[in-house]
Amino acid sequence: MASELRQIIQNSRRIVFFGGAGVSTESGIPDFRSGDGLYSRSTGTRFAPEEVLSHSFFVQRTAEFYDYYRSHLLYPDARPNPAHLALARLEHEGRLTAVVTQNIDGLHQAAGSRTVLELHGSVHRNSCQRCGRSYGLDAILGSSGVPTCDCGGVIKPDVVLYEEALDPAVMDAAVEHLSRADTLIVGGTSLVVYPAAGLVRAFAGDQLVLINKEATAYDRMASLVIHEAIGRTLGAAVPE
Repeated sequence: MASELRQIIQNSRRIVFFGGAGVSTESGIPDFRSGDGLYSRSTGTRFAPEEVLSHSFFVQRTAEFYDYYRSHLLYPDARPNPAHLALARLEHEGRLTAVVTQNIDGLHQAAGSRTVLELHGSVHRNSCQRCGRSYGLDAILGSSGVPTCDCGGVIKPDVVLYEEALDPAVMDAAVEHLSRADTLIVGGTSLVVYPAAGLVRAFAGDQLVLINKEATAYDRMASLVIHEAIGRTLGAAVPE
């Protein structure tokens, strides 16, 4: 399978990568929906994870939100795995035009990727809801309870919560890159979370590659389907 993927990559000139939580599991960050994923674990409260990670919960129970957020969504010691590094190499070679990601961990940038479209935001960007001042991840990690700005306002992560809309500018940029791509590599996502998953429909190129441990509804449409770990697969297909 790696040799087939390598051949597709070598014959491509405008690759877009679309990735989900499975891209970062090999870096020690759990996904959401697998058997041992985040949503299968207790929150330590009577609330389900989807409820804790909602806009309403953030507004109404901010301290409880941050208890869960710090414990379950922040992995400051995580490092890029072979998938992140391979994609950065492809961009450096001029073959990959953009990474479109559902992840919020910033590992693509840490690996060296420059054109990264973060559909669901990033834990590395935070801002005061009162004055708009920007903060990095350290402001959250170095605080307890509800982090606040010098002005007294509550600091909110730039992470798209349930009940919140995706950034239309990021979505538009993703559609633009996808519509011009000759190859789309989708990895580490079951393609069930909308509207992000619907972006695949914007792709009109020749080669659709799906790399995911589990089958997806798009498998039958793909040129190549690989049900293997994405880090090992991309690392083998894009050697250093």
